[in-house]
Amino acid sequence: MPRRTASSSSAALEPVEPSPNSPNALERPEAAERPGYRVEALAKGLRILSLFDEQHPSWRVSDLATVTGLPMPTVYRVVMTLASEGYLDHLPTGDYRPGVRTLRLGTAALRSLDFVSIATPILRDLGQRTGETVNLAVLNGDRVLYLIRLRNSDLVTANIQVGSTLPAVHTSIGKLLLAHLAEADLEARITDASFAANSGPNAKVSLAELRTELGPIRDQGWAMQDEELAYGLRSVAGPVTGPDGRVLAGVNLAVQARDWSTQRIIRELKPAVLATCAEISGLLSDTNVSVL
Repeated sequence: MPRRTASSSSAALEPVEPSPNSPNALERPEAAERPGYRVEALAKGLRILSLFDEQHPSWRVSDLATVTGLPMPTVYRVVMTLASEGYLDHLPTGDYRPGVRTLRLGTAALRSLDFVSIATPILRDLGQRTGETVNLAVLNGDRVLYLIRLRNSDLVTANIQVGSTLPAVHTSIGKLLLAHLAEADLEARITDASFAANSGPNAKVSLAELRTELGPIRDQGWAMQDEELAYGLRSVAGPVTGPDGRVLAGVNLAVQARDWSTQRIIRELKPAVLATCAEISGLLSDTNVSVL
């Protein structure tokens, strides 16, 4: 805490440096920003964990050393420590992948968001009323990150879970969120690499092709995906907005194409999705909760 000098009550405030052994030292928010409080071994471990993603679900120790620029013995010790604590699993191929403790930690972080807590019961009601899979996701680079997923067991994309990401350009939520970006932001996020080869038969293959859809999506306030992500899968998405009207996230209903024509989706599911999004948006405005 700051203290006043003894010479005058109007004198300038002097900061008092806490002792590292003080019980309150680690409670100070600025403590983590000071080099003296940095644990380098932990920082290296976190750097290594951050390299695991959808594109790189597993790594060899030698490749981790190459990418991080850390010495091989250092990376080996860090990886062995993470594996012994359950944060990495050693595969028969010699690669390492995130372990159960890492997955639990990530899921707990996502589910701890106030936003998720507010939206979950409303989305559960939508799923129960329609009998279809409900998703809530936000934009993360050129992908959508799933924060809530309430799945119908018949859905095609059964491997998607909370914390999974998918190419934004092939999903209804992704297209909806991309439609509300400024042009410069859109071009910075979406590159040729954003258009995955393993997509559905109707997938867009370039930003120029996708851009023809984004204007109408922005104007109408909803988006549809028609076998663009995967064969046999359709979905319709609506926007969740914050108090300032900015689009924060998207909600969709994902269905089997064999059961739902595009016309039926628009007629029966779109109004339910948009009503749900309006309800969540209203609660966010009342509580002033931020998203990520």
